[in-house]
Order: sequence, then structure tokens, then C-alpha cells
Amino acid sequence: MIELLAALSAAAAVGVGRIALPLLLIGLLLGDLWSKVPILSHIHPQIVVGILTSWSLFELFASKKLLGQRVLQTIQLLFSPIVGAMMGIAVAQIKELPPLLIGLIGVIGGLLAFVLQLVQVGWFYRLRGLPLWLVFIQDGLCVALVFFALDAPGQGGLLALFLLWLAVRSSSGWYRWYREQRRPKNRDELGESS
Repeated sequence: MIELLAALSAAAAVGVGRIALPLLLIGLLLGDLWSKVPILSHIHPQIVVGILTSWSLFELFASKKLLGQRVLQTIQLLFSPIVGAMMGIAVAQIKELPPLLIGLIGVIGGLLAFVLQLVQVGWFYRLRGLPLWLVFIQDGLCVALVFFALDAPGQGGLLALFLLWLAVRSSSGWYRWYREQRRPKNRDELGESS
């Protein structure tokens, strides 16, 4: 059970808003670099460090501007399930779980990262950009969730489940907001046509 919570914490780090930073952190914190991370274990570590560092810096600086946020939202929505699955599998392999569970945890991690990212995209379009204070909270949560996944998996998993609960609650909130936005338009259209 603790291994599942650790994998959820790692996958939630991706879903919170960053893709390269969690991969960079987990590789550097493990000591054996990316030998347990799928796909990255087949690439030379120096190349992986260069790519992930460059992309992390791009994510860090681009997330502070509206156009950069828009570009990042699209890229992160596409890649968050893949990277979330990679993070979940990496943590499951570190904990030496059976292969069947590793695949299942990879699927769950990918889905969690995708759901969290999808809700963020909804809020991004509802607010017409994320406020700077929220971007800083995302960065802090991303780093904290990776550390929790490796050092305090119980707390990290509970935080990931809490984030999932918040995502479900907020998605229903912005869905209601969207429906309310459409309702007055329909009334105006009915009044104009009569």
C-alpha cells in the first residue's frame, strides 16, 4: 500500500504542472540516475541531464507569462499521462514490486497526472491565465511531491489523493460556471428572436 502511495505522489508531481522537473529530481535523488525510469534508462545520462535541465528552465520561465502558460498547458496536457506513468513505474521499480503491479501503477499514475493536468487547463481557460502566486505554489508542490515519494510516501500519497479530491471538486465547480455562462446567452437570444 505504501508503494502505491509513493507512486501516486510521484505521478501527482507531474500532474501538478511540471513535466521535466520531477524527472530531473527523481534521477538526481536516486543516485543511480535514470536506470529505473522507463525510456530514459536507455539514453546516456549526460544527454538526459542536459535535456531535462533545459526543459525545466523553459517550464520555469515560460510559466510566468500568459503566452508561455498557453504553450505549456498544451504540451503538458499531451505528455502528462506518459510522464506520470513513467514516474509511477520508476517508483514502483525502486520499491521492487511485482511486474504486474508495476504496469498497473504505471496506468494509475498516468491517469492521475492527466486528470490533474486537465483540471488545470480548465482553470487556466476560466481565469484566462494562472496568477503568478499559483504558479509558484505549483512549483513548490511539484518538488515536495517528488521528495515525499522517495522519503515519506504515506504523506505524499495522501497529498496526491487530496489533490485528486480538489481536482474533482473544482472541475464540478468550473463545469457549473460554464453552464451558467451559457444560460444568460440563451435567454438573450430567446428575447431577441421573439
